[in-house]
Amino acid sequence: MEKEKPNYRPTGILAREANRVAGTKIILKYHEPAEARKPAPKSGWRLFVFKGAEAMEGIQLWERSCWLIGRERAVADILAEHPSVSGQHAVLQFRYRGEGGVRPYIMDLESAHGTFLNGERCEGGRYVELREGDVLRFGGSEREYVVMVPPKEGEKEE
Repeated sequence: MEKEKPNYRPTGILAREANRVAGTKIILKYHEPAEARKPAPKSGWRLFVFKGAEAMEGIQLWERSCWLIGRERAVADILAEHPSVSGQHAVLQFRYRGEGGVRPYIMDLESAHGTFLNGERCEGGRYVELREGDVLRFGGSEREYVVMVPPKEGEKEE
């Protein structure tokens, strides 16, 4: 009988365990890229949440470089509790873009019911740059998330 030779090829088990949230069975779908950067507080990036005409809350996006959006309380930074929203639905990521500085991007994490930017469904797994006034919606939720920055000093508000 011939001895079986050792198999040193990667199995993915270590990588999967590295993505596991401590004390849970949850495996993170997303990790920040090398170009991830936290925006400067003076950038003023905010996300305002609306349900119909009612303003729900405001989120100061400059507080961190990455915001995971979803239904899974253990990992979501922005909780979206609608049944059509996935546990890890989308991510809002700030990335350094050279001369353009640090800019926000949205990426759908291959969710079943999609992420919508200004009414258009985003392609899963791809970054889409966000601009002031963009409106995000997740799954079938009626909540709208509006990306805003305050006017720079010397600019007039309209």
